[in-house]
Amino acid sequence: MSRLHSTAFLSLPHILSRPIVRRYLAPFPSHRTPSMRAMRFRPCIDLHAGRVKQIVGGTLTDAATAPTTNFETDLSPAYYAELYHRDKLPGGHVIMLGPGNEIAARKALNVFPDGMHVGGGMNPSNAGNFINAGASHVIVTSYVFREGVIVWERVQEMLRAVGKRRLVLDVSCRKRNGEYFVCTDRWQKWTDFALNAKNFDTLGQHCDEILVHAVDVEGKKSGIDLDLVEKMAAWASVPVTYAGGVRSIADMELAKEKGRGLTL
Repeated sequence: MSRLHSTAFLSLPHILSRPIVRRYLAPFPSHRTPSMRAMRFRPCIDLHAGRVKQIVGGTLTDAATAPTTNFETDLSPAYYAELYHRDKLPGGHVIMLGPGNEIAARKALNVFPDGMHVGGGMNPSNAGNFINAGASHVIVTSYVFREGVIVWERVQEMLRAVGKRRLVLDVSCRKRNGEYFVCTDRWQKWTDFALNAKNFDTLGQHCDEILVHAVDVEGKKSGIDLDLVEKMAAWASVPVTYAGGVRSIADMELAKEKGRGLTL
């Protein structure tokens, strides 16, 4: 998985006991011109039922059926957080996919204080607790959407809870009729919020960073969504991280080229 902010999430084979994790690409601060931005690599730890896993996008539901996974390990999330700390890879993500992950997430955050973002069920009531546990940022999606519409008052609630500098808005999307629309609630629910230049600009006024998973390719190791990468590079006014489909270093190089240094 990869991410545009000149940071990227990428799916690689299991190497040296490291999980298939999302790795994101992200740009340097937005006051720099696109040509001055450099792509950055971000590791990601996905947690499901307290374990490190990589799940194929769109297969995680409320149904009893188990999601499709690419990778699972007995090694703890704290183990991987320590690796990222040791290897000087700040800005990685700890993503809680459903309930039962809070303790594991906190342990990972404690190992790398102020070094990782956390997402999954974030709201104004619990976000501050995760910041206190060591997260540098909280990633918010479903809380700010209701009945397919973004609720700006809820965005303001998050801003009051943690401040703009610590808020990442996740607008992960799927393509429909040639446009990208945000999907929430484990990517199962469509919204009417389209990703375009105007909406990206508005989002950027309310957060420190934007995160976008290309849900249609997430976890499938089928290559990045180049159309989305190129559009995000053109729209970005704040750091943007892209995730989805990265399978090799070649994909990262392609994202670097097409994203004008903004993504992967």
